[in-house]
Amino acid sequence: MSFLRRRSASVPAGPDFDVLAMDPTDWPGNLGAGLLPAPDGTCQGVFLRYDLFGGRGPAMIIGNLPEGSPAREVSGSQVPFEVAQLMSALENDEPVEVTGVEDDPVMHEDNLLIVRRVKCSEERISCVQFDRSDGVLVTIASWDRPITNDLYALLKPLPAEMFRH
Repeated sequence: MSFLRRRSASVPAGPDFDVLAMDPTDWPGNLGAGLLPAPDGTCQGVFLRYDLFGGRGPAMIIGNLPEGSPAREVSGSQVPFEVAQLMSALENDEPVEVTGVEDDPVMHEDNLLIVRRVKCSEERISCVQFDRSDGVLVTIASWDRPITNDLYALLKPLPAEMFRH
């Protein structure tokens, strides 16, 4: 997968924002992380891939995209970047489209999140998005597992230093 390639000098050294995700030490299974580099070397997003199926493919991808990231730009029925990456990682080349979006208020610690539930034509995909107060868009795409409100309690900031050399 393109976002899990080994880093080289041409990709950014890490994000300048904290990544909201599940702490790898609190989560079973395999974890992969990747950066989405811009041509100028800045970090345009961080993605965490959680493989809960014991090496048979990812179960969940969590993306954090700051304002201005081109990966945030989707139109019409185009799926979020994280959904496309999940399908690619599963080697599933079936076309998937967004069929609807609905807002759902959810509490995260002491904050009220307005979570957008993105419904896809592939019913085994669950996808939610919400905006953080610092302008970062968090997207969670899950394969064959519903995203319940309990998941939000597991989300916490991972320090940017975790993604630097």
